[in-house]
Amino acid sequence: MNFNIAIVNSSSFGKIFPEHIDDLKKIGKVKRFEVNSEISGLELAELLKGFNIIISSVTPFFTKEFFDNKDELLLISRHGIGYNNIDLNAAKEHETVVTIIPALVERDAVAENNVSNLLTVLRRTMEAGTGVKNDCWEERASFVGRTLFNKKVGVIGVGNTGSCVVEILRNGFRCEVLAYDPYKSNLYIGSYGAKKVDLEELLRSSDIICLCANLTEENYHMIDEASIEKMKNGVYISNSARGALVKETAIIQGIKSGKIAGFATDVLEEEPGRNNHPYLSFDNIVLTPHTAAYTKECLEEMGKKCVKDVQDISKKILPERSVQALSNYLC
Repeated sequence: MNFNIAIVNSSSFGKIFPEHIDDLKKIGKVKRFEVNSEISGLELAELLKGFNIIISSVTPFFTKEFFDNKDELLLISRHGIGYNNIDLNAAKEHETVVTIIPALVERDAVAENNVSNLLTVLRRTMEAGTGVKNDCWEERASFVGRTLFNKKVGVIGVGNTGSCVVEILRNGFRCEVLAYDPYKSNLYIGSYGAKKVDLEELLRSSDIICLCANLTEENYHMIDEASIEKMKNGVYISNSARGALVKETAIIQGIKSGKIAGFATDVLEEEPGRNNHPYLSFDNIVLTPHTAAYTKECLEEMGKKCVKDVQDISKKILPERSVQALSNYLC
């Protein structure tokens, strides 16, 4: 069989570590595609005609329409841990294997990003740096920030990333950590140093809130006007998970009113973001371009995993971390 490999919307795969591309070329033809994140399924299927392996980023969306119109597709290997942009039922119906990066590969990098972005907004680092660039060194007292040490911090979602955030906060900054995760036990959450609470208590009691949850239908826009109203005045929020966990207009309203003292986010509901995004109008909002996993150490391992997925599929072996097993592959 001939293997034709499409790399779709990945800004990093094969660029930092070109040897990953070299490894793929030993298997088949490789071509890179950049498409609009809102491209229709039909148009995407026509564009990728003849490509039977895809390495994909967080966009575009591989919908039922895409699968219904796509010629043979053996594999979509996600260069990341999420797969909410892929219709899994349609993929299975068309016998396409969908794989993801093991969460542990990204754990440290994404948790580190959540806390580092949080520290940036707490300590007003970007504002202070801009002050120096503007020759305003003597005005440094206007950049007084807040410390993370000894704060009460709520962590929403205590999976691989969230549990690491808990460890950093508890062990590194002596924080009292409250955690909300309906799928994790008291024992599990307690083993990382946090106290399991319900969402109401977390919203009401936390000085700082860190979002680390997967995006589901149930938690879409979970941080909205009503939930922000329950928070402490002057709360700080950091999001390294998914942009749609928060309602962006509610965040902006909270920033304008002072209810939210600062917001740090690595993600947006609609990506890529542009320089006219409303968040960028506020000095107390830190926005980074979905780079939580962008450390050399993390990207090297992510790239190796995608290459291994393609190698396995070429040998008709079901890759590790396949989201759904198919009958024609060994499990």
